[in-house]
Amino acid sequence: MTAILPSQRLDGQHAIVTGAGRGIGRAAALALVEAGADVTLFARSEAELAAVADEVRERGGKATSCAGDVRSASDVERLVAVAGEPTICVTAAGLNRPGPTLEQATEDFDVVVDTNLRGTYLTCRAFAAAATAAGRGARIVAISSQMGEVGYPGRAAYCASKHAVNGLVRALAVEWAPAGIAVNAVAPTFVETPLTRPMLADEAFRADVLRRLPIGRIGVPADVVGAVVFLASQQASLVTGHVLAVDGGWTAW
Repeated sequence: MTAILPSQRLDGQHAIVTGAGRGIGRAAALALVEAGADVTLFARSEAELAAVADEVRERGGKATSCAGDVRSASDVERLVAVAGEPTICVTAAGLNRPGPTLEQATEDFDVVVDTNLRGTYLTCRAFAAAATAAGRGARIVAISSQMGEVGYPGRAAYCASKHAVNGLVRALAVEWAPAGIAVNAVAPTFVETPLTRPMLADEAFRADVLRRLPIGRIGVPADVVGAVVFLASQQASLVTGHVLAVDGGWTAW
């Protein structure tokens, strides 16, 4: 009897994960390993990379590491070279510098957009170039945000960058589909990570976030990684150009 449900297993696959040193990137890397993939981890901190690589090996997985900055084309090209023949790319590197727009330094806007948008663009481009040259199909999963669909006070740069990431995902999906490269995104709500912890420590802000979440709680990285593994697997073989909300109902209002 032929199985009707494609497998979500990733045995024999090799994934590169940016922003893998902490937060959603770390959780995504570990989830991909649990699904059977080998991983190449990328982040700026060598210490964080070493710690996550140890966690991978404790789970019986294989990990290589590459330290660098997603804003650097040469760094992400080196990442792809270190990985060898990656078949999955998860772009989880990102940051936010919230604040009132009229008080925000232009440098803050530039850093947010360069990291979140340029970094995603450069990583996807380097990965797709290698996959195309090798003639192999591949899957890209960008970590976007619910803020790529809505607005929020004090987050003009972040919202702009994530709206742009969603547009990038859709454009690349159309452009690269003939090469067998699927491009999708996961758009989480606020998730408890080192990036969001200082924001969520503000009781008024946390209360406002919870008020906007029909599900009634703030997420954790484990809430997001199932969507990442799904989009990286054959269960999503007909899915490309899609932004999958994992937002507790925030954008359903």
